[in-house]
Amino acid sequence: MSALEEARQEVLVTAHKIIANELNFGTWGNISCRAADQVIITPSGIPYNDLENEDMCVVDLQGQAIESRRKPSTELPLHLLIYRAREDIRAIVHVHSKYVSAFAVARQEIPVALEEMAQLLGAAVPIADYALPGSNMLGEYAVAALGEGYAVLLASHGLVALGTQLDEALLRCLVVERSARVLLYSQLLGSPVLLEQEEIIALRKKYTHSYGQEK
Repeated sequence: MSALEEARQEVLVTAHKIIANELNFGTWGNISCRAADQVIITPSGIPYNDLENEDMCVVDLQGQAIESRRKPSTELPLHLLIYRAREDIRAIVHVHSKYVSAFAVARQEIPVALEEMAQLLGAAVPIADYALPGSNMLGEYAVAALGEGYAVLLASHGLVALGTQLDEALLRCLVVERSARVLLYSQLLGSPVLLEQEEIIALRKKYTHSYGQEK
């Protein structure tokens, strides 16, 4: 299997994981990964359960089709602007999950209250200014709000999470969605107690340098 075929398969597997974890519905949301100067992205308007490897669109960093039988996601400009701004990023997952969407509609950032969010992201998830979906302006606002971070809320829209690989970007979506849900529930009990900045830094550092098994 070629590197391109492997990338298409990885995007397809991620799409199935998104459905299994109820992070999307219908045909909303999109997934991409970067291989050198090529971007593999989900097509527009096809339900994830109906996708096949060959449906994935391959474009260059300027959005020109390289190998595609489908029209790419309408959010292609968003993905390309992030890749061009962030050389460290190789995967992007955009979801419309319930609880992060509540924060996106309220146009509020998601603060760091859970340790796993501190570990995986190291910062609150900011909210980008509103722009129409599919527009270059949406991507520009997302890039500006992201800075060097790994996730951003699109106002009245959803969540975009980044990673060095798709599994990492998807895990960040899951962690942010869980954090949003817990924060909303905790507000029923009173005022959520957020982690202090020094605690966030320490948790992120320990996770990055010593978590898991030695490789």
